[in-house]
Amino acid sequence: MVRAILYVIVAVLAISALRSVIGIVAKALAQFTGVRTAAPRRPVMTTGGELKRDPVCGTFISAATAVQKKVGAEVYYFCSAECREKFRR
Repeated sequence: MVRAILYVIVAVLAISALRSVIGIVAKALAQFTGVRTAAPRRPVMTTGGELKRDPVCGTFISAATAVQKKVGAEVYYFCSAECREKFRR
């Protein structure tokens, strides 16, 4: 019984160490190749009011804190400047 528990603990530790090593190698490889990971998004904080849906990523944001783009008579709301730049209409 003790031996089985010991095997489980060793397996969990080995998997955790392997995940850490793979993460470090992946991060170093991404920096070396210049591959950019997803841009960090600013946290969405609703202060009340109406929620709008970002047409690019589908995130719901407060109309008061959203990044806006006016096309003709219609106003579009985005969670970030990156989503606003990706938007085409």
